[in-house]
Amino acid sequence: MVRPSAKVVLISAIASGQGKTTTTAALARKLVNLGKRVRVFKTGPDFIDPMMLERACGSAVHSLDLWMVGQADSERMLARAALDADVILIEGVMGLYDGNPSSADLARAFGVPVMAVLDASAMAQTVGALAMGLRDFGPVHLAGVIANRIASEGHAKMVAAAMRDIPLLGSLPRQEEFLPERHLGLVLPQEVDRIEAILDTMASSLELDMQAWDALPDNSFELHEHASHHILQHASQAAANLAGKTIAIARDAAFAFIYPANLECLLGLGAELVFFSPLADEAIPAQADALYLPGGYPELHARTLTQASNWLASLHAAHAQGMPILAECGGMMAITEGLVDQQEQSWPMAGILPGKVIMQKKLTALGSQAWVTPQGELRGHTFHYSRFETTLTASSHTIKHSTQHSTQHSTQQQGEAIYRNANVRASYFHAYFASNPAATAALFLRDAT
Repeated sequence: MVRPSAKVVLISAIASGQGKTTTTAALARKLVNLGKRVRVFKTGPDFIDPMMLERACGSAVHSLDLWMVGQADSERMLARAALDADVILIEGVMGLYDGNPSSADLARAFGVPVMAVLDASAMAQTVGALAMGLRDFGPVHLAGVIANRIASEGHAKMVAAAMRDIPLLGSLPRQEEFLPERHLGLVLPQEVDRIEAILDTMASSLELDMQAWDALPDNSFELHEHASHHILQHASQAAANLAGKTIAIARDAAFAFIYPANLECLLGLGAELVFFSPLADEAIPAQADALYLPGGYPELHARTLTQASNWLASLHAAHAQGMPILAECGGMMAITEGLVDQQEQSWPMAGILPGKVIMQKKLTALGSQAWVTPQGELRGHTFHYSRFETTLTASSHTIKHSTQHSTQHSTQQQGEAIYRNANVRASYFHAYFASNPAATAALFLRDAT
């Protein structure tokens, strides 16, 4: 057994909108520019923030979650990251104590100190009261605060003086250029002009107290040398596997929401992965045995998708031939008969599933859920701004995970519909494959239950 160590902090706040992702990205890029080896994780289900954080630190950003990922696999990922990283940053979700499990629960589970990001734009001394409340409510080990949207050096000094025994680790001024957002969150980094320059500017504007930062202790984690890769832990026990199978995966701006762990799980089950772009009118690769259509933004690219004749022809051919198809959220939206976008314009989609998707002005569903399969519970989440009007009857429904009870149990409250149309399985539900490799394998095999 080895005990890798690294400097680890969980970056949280009193609520969403305080600047956690901006601060985490700025800190990651600043430390990288200082020659540090930095790994970043994201608490809870998320696709978009990890893409931005990956650009900031230069390596894939995995999810940590005591329920969806599990405590053992979360700790294993931290331990493996600590083998080759000087610093590990974990961006929290919502407010520090929100949800069950919360960011605070995760910090306590692994003995990780918390660094609070507090928006000081409309206050000064009160930042100290907020910091003390965050520390004492749990309590948690509060390593310090980064004050965001600071107006001046004098403003920063007032905040620091109010912190009492809590270090002000740094401050970030109001940004002239910031990370742009839209209805699902941040704009994808590949779509942001000058994204590298923006990240570098944010990093250089972050005033970091290096003496206080360097004084933070390292965290160590147990890692058994014989332990298999965290994603592949149970793969060899899968009732079915994907050895010799090739899975085609749509990957572009319309189909961008893919957990890195999902790809690793499929590889661990023996599959070969091939990627293609429907937006570039690429056909499903000829060698594919199964098709994975992840979520993304088909509503922003509807015109292009309607004109992608090669993609559409290959999809209909694959469906007619009985190829297993898994369509998640945006993937499902793209294979319905039609989509009504946020400007209320209608677009014909692929027509594999009867019905149409209608974009909404407000969030329609959000939360952790589980799909109960013959192979056991497959965990994941849902997050969408549309509704699906269809004549299809759901073959089953996911179960919503309770935010009020034990992390080990789900409620029996009905979640997202799972639709099955011959060889197609489709839902708004995003599955985290590594939570049940056997159930995952069955989704991509012909004639699987």
